[in-house]
Amino acid sequence: MTYDSALRQVGEFGRYQKRIYLLLCLPIATCGMQVMVTVFILGVPRHRCAIWDNDTYAVQGPAHLSLINLSIPTAPDPLTYSQCDLYSYHSDNESDPVDSSFVRKCSRWVYDQSDFLSTFVTEEDLVCHKKSYVTHTVMSFMAGFMVGAFVAGVVADTLGRKKGLLMSLALHIVPNIAVSFVGDLLTFMCLRFLSGASVGGLLAVTFTMIMELVGPSYRMITGIAIELFWAFGAIVLALLAYLIRDWRYLNLAVSVPALLFIPYICIIPESSRWLLSRGREQEAEDILRHAAKVNNKELPEKLFDYEDSFENDRCVPIWKLCVTPTLLLRSTVIFFNWMVVSMLFFGLALNVGNLGGDIYMNFFLSSLAEVVGYSTPLLALKCLGRKPVYVGSLLLGGAACILTIFPVLYGDTSVHWTVVGLSVLGKIGASTAFATIYLFSAELFPTVVRNSAMGVSSLSARIGGMISPYIAIINEVVGGDLGVAMPLVVFGLFAFVAGLLALTLPETKGRHLPESIKDSIKYTDQTLIVRGNDIIDASYPLTSPKEGVAVQDEK
Repeated sequence: MTYDSALRQVGEFGRYQKRIYLLLCLPIATCGMQVMVTVFILGVPRHRCAIWDNDTYAVQGPAHLSLINLSIPTAPDPLTYSQCDLYSYHSDNESDPVDSSFVRKCSRWVYDQSDFLSTFVTEEDLVCHKKSYVTHTVMSFMAGFMVGAFVAGVVADTLGRKKGLLMSLALHIVPNIAVSFVGDLLTFMCLRFLSGASVGGLLAVTFTMIMELVGPSYRMITGIAIELFWAFGAIVLALLAYLIRDWRYLNLAVSVPALLFIPYICIIPESSRWLLSRGREQEAEDILRHAAKVNNKELPEKLFDYEDSFENDRCVPIWKLCVTPTLLLRSTVIFFNWMVVSMLFFGLALNVGNLGGDIYMNFFLSSLAEVVGYSTPLLALKCLGRKPVYVGSLLLGGAACILTIFPVLYGDTSVHWTVVGLSVLGKIGASTAFATIYLFSAELFPTVVRNSAMGVSSLSARIGGMISPYIAIINEVVGGDLGVAMPLVVFGLFAFVAGLLALTLPETKGRHLPESIKDSIKYTDQTLIVRGNDIIDASYPLTSPKEGVAVQDEK
């Protein structure tokens, strides 16, 4: 029988698997904190030009207010001051700034400290003509995310899952802590790039290790439940950010806990499935027997039979998905959806600072929305199917984002909660879609190209994450009330288009999954529905370690 059959004998999700599963999920919480801490350490508070060396943003009295009015032009909104401009006088006649002054760009700023005591932005004055550096820094993190997922995947496949995990953990500890002590933009960007690489690597490797750890019946639920640890990390970050308003101490608070993962060098075992794929049968058997002992299970004396060849892998090149218009269209739709879901998810997270109101409450509500969004597939996928849950969540999220334009343009401050509520609803849809697309797309690709296709899907998601910060700053280009709504509207339009395109994809719930390219071409909504455990076994696609590796049946 197969390796999965051996896992059933060991115990699909026994005490041993539960311990390792929890340990592997804990770094996901710190990954969530490292991604989302960007909102706070790169937060841009209200600011204006400094009018003297010891100036403060807060008005110190009537004389200070009068001097501010004489020195700083008002913005289009008459209740605020220009953030980048300063009056420069031609003469001593300061009583009539219109006749005796001209407007120039300033080089020093003061910042409102009601939300942040300090951020990297306020220390480096990354505002006005330097504000684009903030977006580039966020993009560098997302670029690291993409590179890390690729490099860690290669290391995990060639040198071992554990080595890929430990490499990612090392990057997760050292650069993240070092960020707290940097004082220049280039170093900051480089370290955040490495931080993104650690997150990408950890997500890729831990997800693979979990899928190779648990039995087939638990792969769907454990694969989705891991996302809840991400949401938990975001909720913890909301509390820490509220209590710690200095960016250096906040970054330390979310980075130092990763030191607790150092003992993983000794306590996390190598994947027995990977060991089998490399012909290290005895090591794999030792791990499985230890797991069976912890789970109080009995295994036969002879577990593996290696008489068959190891050379008949059934993989084909990824370009085989382009051999027919049907497969090409389906693959393009899936890759586009991965890009949009990632763009929507990360874009909404980064946009909480643009919603107005209390940024900490906005972020907390957004994090709670992730809990709701990740929990929904656990309840809905088996009942409703993959396609209805995915398309419905994406259309819901897109519609919620688009609708924000109405309270922003036609409402007043009393309906501000509507904008926040719609944004939270959009985040619920994005989280549900993100959790569902892993399973849905994996079941759509044929077995012979599934791993490669999922790699391209992950690449598409990273591209979406790199684009998202540039959409989130549309408000700085458009300005005014329309600028507040525009990022959400753009995210919503992309989500709506992706959801409509996803309607062309076939349902996979309860159906035989495509094995070959030919099967995939014929795969439609009319594909035979199966009974029994077939759909459970296919909940996460895992090719056998090597063709010909068999597990001796007890019979």
